[in-house]
Amino acid sequence: MRRTKIIATLGPSTDDPVVLERMVNAGVDLFRFNYSHQTQADHARRFEAVRNLKGAGRDVGIIADLQGPKIRLERFQSDKVYLEENSDFTLDTGLDKNAGDEAHVGVTYKNLTRDVKSGDRLLVDDGRIVLEVKAVEGNEVHCRVVLGGELSGKKGINLQGGGLAAGALTKKDQNDLAHAVAHGADYFAVSFVRSVEDIREARRLLTAAGSNAGIIAKFERADALKNAEAIIEASDAIMIARGDLGVEIGDASLPPVQKHLIKLARDMDRAVITATQMMESMIENQVPLRAEVFDVANAVFDGTDAVMLSGETSVGKYPDKVVQAMARICAETEKQRVTRVSDHRINQRFERIDEAVAMAAMYAANHIGAKAIAALTETGSTTLWMSRISSGIPVFAFTRHIECRRRVRLYRGVYPIHFDITHTDPLQANAEIVEELMRRRMVFDNDFVVITKGDLSGHRGGTNNMKIVRAGQHAGPSV
Repeated sequence: MRRTKIIATLGPSTDDPVVLERMVNAGVDLFRFNYSHQTQADHARRFEAVRNLKGAGRDVGIIADLQGPKIRLERFQSDKVYLEENSDFTLDTGLDKNAGDEAHVGVTYKNLTRDVKSGDRLLVDDGRIVLEVKAVEGNEVHCRVVLGGELSGKKGINLQGGGLAAGALTKKDQNDLAHAVAHGADYFAVSFVRSVEDIREARRLLTAAGSNAGIIAKFERADALKNAEAIIEASDAIMIARGDLGVEIGDASLPPVQKHLIKLARDMDRAVITATQMMESMIENQVPLRAEVFDVANAVFDGTDAVMLSGETSVGKYPDKVVQAMARICAETEKQRVTRVSDHRINQRFERIDEAVAMAAMYAANHIGAKAIAALTETGSTTLWMSRISSGIPVFAFTRHIECRRRVRLYRGVYPIHFDITHTDPLQANAEIVEELMRRRMVFDNDFVVITKGDLSGHRGGTNNMKIVRAGQHAGPSV
């Protein structure tokens, strides 16, 4: 079973219900709704389409990705201009939004003049255009073109090294958050996070809206790296968004930063998503580049929980085929022994009983040769802790809550199964769990199964015991 999860972004290319069904059958675990594009009405139709999927599609998770304060140029009078190197060019926060020309252009971020100074470098259109700030006067940022070229309107702007102070949640984001809560999003991705306060604000907004959805902190600003541990601790998961992050810190710095963030998130018991241009060539082509194959595989080797597709599925020509290709790469990479070896928290103290049970279950399963681990869970926390241990043994989250089943879709090596313990005799629960795994052909006669649950069935945070049974023996005596 493939352990690394696949996230696919929805868009015009996926609006055909047949295509959507094929994507789920190909291996999509969660769908991403990108609120940077299209209308709330478009997203509402896609929520309905995903929730109406048959079979396993009902448990597919949904991530609402908020746009955040993407700082962009305004528009030019003509479609495009050409900036000559060493020429002068001005960013004018007071200029009409459609009045740009070869000399100046407006900017969506009105506080740009407060955040930059002489000598700073502004990277436009993912670094394809580089501007050096010469002076700041009133509404105008006067620049010298260091790297020129063709430029059109609405392109993004980054400050090299970070330092733009725009808050992570705009009024549009707050409106979009309320919309996605109303439609039952399972996770919210907060864009352009700078500090832990951005995550706390998002949590306050979600709580006020009556949602317990998870929060994903997107690492795409250099500033966030300085506050990485606090941001990760306040979040439920992180996304390494390599586009804007690579522009701000430089492309050569991305590989070690990616590896560091994946390890840090796993050490702190948080899920992690690796994103941006993973299979970019498949927007147009039916097979990936070899470099893309290595990129996906390396993320799997590093321990990422999920790999994400953006334009490849939202606007690409072959959305189901790119999912198939990514699933194939992940599955093949996971055959390597290094993906199943872990020393996670081997020398650390556990503060909670349920966490200690989760770690003990993984240790026992790996050393007794168990074929499956079954966790009766209300929130999914037990399975998250288990998934931090690199292992080839599948972890099954048995839960009555559909929200929990969708949430654990993000966790590496965890698979949700509907099971209502409140309608089951607790004395028969072990037998029914094993019978369900045997029915699904996940275990066979005499296979070991490790089961974790709590004495008070149906209560949150109550996991306090573990049992090892043999399949086909009526969940008989503990080992």
